[in-house]
Amino acid sequence: MKNQEIFTVHIPSVAQLHQLMGLAKPKHPLLSLLRFEDFPKAQIEQRTKLISDLYQITLKKDCPCKLQYGQTSYDFDEGVMSFIAPKQVNILEPGNFLPTFGWLLVIHPDFLRTYPVYQKIQSYGLFDYAVSEALIVSDEEQQSIEIIFSQIEKEMNLPIDNFSQDVILSNIDLLMTYCNRYYTRQFITRKPHSHELLGKVEKILNDYFSKTSTENKLPTVSYLASELHLSPKYLSDSLKHLTGQTAQQHIHEKLIEKAKEKLSTTELSVSEIAYQLGFEQSQSFSKLFKAKTTFTPLEFRQSFQ
Repeated sequence: MKNQEIFTVHIPSVAQLHQLMGLAKPKHPLLSLLRFEDFPKAQIEQRTKLISDLYQITLKKDCPCKLQYGQTSYDFDEGVMSFIAPKQVNILEPGNFLPTFGWLLVIHPDFLRTYPVYQKIQSYGLFDYAVSEALIVSDEEQQSIEIIFSQIEKEMNLPIDNFSQDVILSNIDLLMTYCNRYYTRQFITRKPHSHELLGKVEKILNDYFSKTSTENKLPTVSYLASELHLSPKYLSDSLKHLTGQTAQQHIHEKLIEKAKEKLSTTELSVSEIAYQLGFEQSQSFSKLFKAKTTFTPLEFRQSFQ
């Protein structure tokens, strides 16, 4: 049982991250840009739960570590980027956990809070994705990202003036724009994987609605994502790029499909159908059905009589 124990590490500040990693004090209390080749060698002795209060943007190359999200492990054996928001939990497995090369940008939310880039970061799905959904970058894309990191590094090494924060924030904004572009491209280049994902979504929803469970709850995006070992945001974005519909829209579409089937082939009342599909109130079911079909459930049934 000993090897199942998990050690928890909480990192509330940039300074504490530097201290934990055996690095010199940061030049800025709310921001730090580090090269992995400058880190002292470090090794994890036991499974470790890592919780940070910082935004973390990493570009990792030649990394021996394994990170776990949910029931999925991810191998950093090539150039990848990952994005971790404050309070997200990740599990580090025992062994070496630092890549040989790459960059780590850590940002305290207070550095961004009163600037437009803060709202932009929150609007992107990148920080809602799991580690196992990391961004794989091409050599050319990697070079573009490293140029921006180098610009931030250069600015941080200059004497601070009235423009320092604006220049750094502009580069962070540009970095996020590029990463969002590359992530969108990744959905396109992984279409075969997305088609496979669509089939799995259909099967999970079909199985869910075919069961006569006493729970009688509507399926949620979170439920669907957990069944697929994905984050809800990544699942919705994948489906959106493939079909034009989000995960929630797929659930609604399947609900209406099953409702039509029951209305046209059974004598169950509207309330009974609503209950079987997971609605607590038949009025909610009728409202959704009419919004999706322009008919009430009774009007739809009467069209078959």
